[in-house]
Amino acid sequence: MKLDKYRGIIPAFYACYDKAGEVSEDGVRALTRYFVDQGVKGVYVGGSSGECIYQSVEDRKKTLEAVMDEAAGCLTVIAHVACNNTRDSRILAAHAQDLGVDGIAAIPPIYFKLPEYSVAGYWNDISEAAPETDFIIYNIPQLAGTALTMNLLKTMLLNRQVAGVKNSSMPVQDIQMFKAEAMKTRQDFIVFNGPDEQLVSGLAMGADGGIGGTYGAMPELFLKIYELVSENRIAEARAIQYEADEIIYKLCSGTCNMYAMIKEVLRISRGIDIGGVRKPLTDLCGSDRAIAGEAAAMIEDAKERYC
Repeated sequence: MKLDKYRGIIPAFYACYDKAGEVSEDGVRALTRYFVDQGVKGVYVGGSSGECIYQSVEDRKKTLEAVMDEAAGCLTVIAHVACNNTRDSRILAAHAQDLGVDGIAAIPPIYFKLPEYSVAGYWNDISEAAPETDFIIYNIPQLAGTALTMNLLKTMLLNRQVAGVKNSSMPVQDIQMFKAEAMKTRQDFIVFNGPDEQLVSGLAMGADGGIGGTYGAMPELFLKIYELVSENRIAEARAIQYEADEIIYKLCSGTCNMYAMIKEVLRISRGIDIGGVRKPLTDLCGSDRAIAGEAAAMIEDAKERYC
């Protein structure tokens, strides 16, 4: 099926900065090559992990251009193009299509509580700017403030470009409900598990793969989980999930933002320096470095035992 290119493990791509805090093309290219070498299915560029709400349109264009230069023919690329206004979102959508991405995605607009018909209009306007590209709905109600309801999904399914949902709500039941509704009018439809801590549960409920913000720190573990669930070896997959969850808790235990911690883990264990995080996110402080070292050691230990 044409949507097979989305089935698997797709790490969320991290924002890459130089010492001045500007987007680093060298960092983007290095991180892209790392993901190619790891054998993941693809990358999700410009989402939460990419610090999208703290970047300009030009920052996001620059990042995606460098990713596509390195990833062409090697990775499925989904570009998250949502901005908090339709105009800029359409600019990014058209730019992404021009670069040849596989899909674009968008959260709902944040801050103002919009009615569902306005959210649908926003998403349809974005997809219209990239008419030859798949559109992925990004459902993350705990951060966006707007949930993908069944009525909103039914409205969006009238748009033939809508190919799937990146579901980051916590109830795994949502995965089953979205897929069941879409398959009434589709021969194929993709639902991604969003919460990294419950990939096994999401896959068991019918998710076609996962998009995750911590995958980049430990892609081997999530690739193994996906392989084991595909082989119906659930108990083995669950054991790795528990280990991955403990690592995630460690990554979240510092003073800094989790993505700053992950970037330090990548520097320690993979030799990839992609800078820190952009304010107002809190960057690494002295005490966090020891925690990052502990997390890196936990990842290496789990890799040795499971991969």
